[in-house]
Amino acid sequence: MLTPDQKGSIAESAIAFAAIKLNIGVLKPLSDGHRYDLVFDTGPRLLRVQCKWAVRRGDVILVNCRSSRRGRDGFIRRPYSREEVDLVVAYCEDVDSCYALPADVFDGRLGLALRLAPTRNNQLIGVRWARDFEFERLDWSALGAIAQLGERDAGSVEVAGSSPAGSINHLRSA
Repeated sequence: MLTPDQKGSIAESAIAFAAIKLNIGVLKPLSDGHRYDLVFDTGPRLLRVQCKWAVRRGDVILVNCRSSRRGRDGFIRRPYSREEVDLVVAYCEDVDSCYALPADVFDGRLGLALRLAPTRNNQLIGVRWARDFEFERLDWSALGAIAQLGERDAGSVEVAGSSPAGSINHLRSA
């Protein structure tokens, strides 16, 4: 049986592999403590990516869209928000596929169910089809915000968007 850390490492590797096959640059933060695991460079855009291990339960793939850690009073679960992460990408070993969830889908939710097959009662409203989120089917050029370095008044660097892309050519000195 795999440990949670092993599952996370496998998912992250599978997601990076899938991205590289699509000619997406994959960057790994050098330090821990971020809400994202990887950064995808799609050309003019940098996307903060949270990698997840997904499980299959029958005809449904379950994706956790939250972090979970132990606190003094038990587990602390916190959903990911669009301010922290641009994309949640889940790897499901049972179907050997990756699924990419944009911020408008995961923002503030603890988890999502992606259907592989129709429901038994043929419900269509509110169903999220796994095929619609298959990693290879996404329009990567349309995802995320353009991230460039800007400077706060206090002098600390933060990520900020620019319009048009590349209009911030250098950092202002403090």
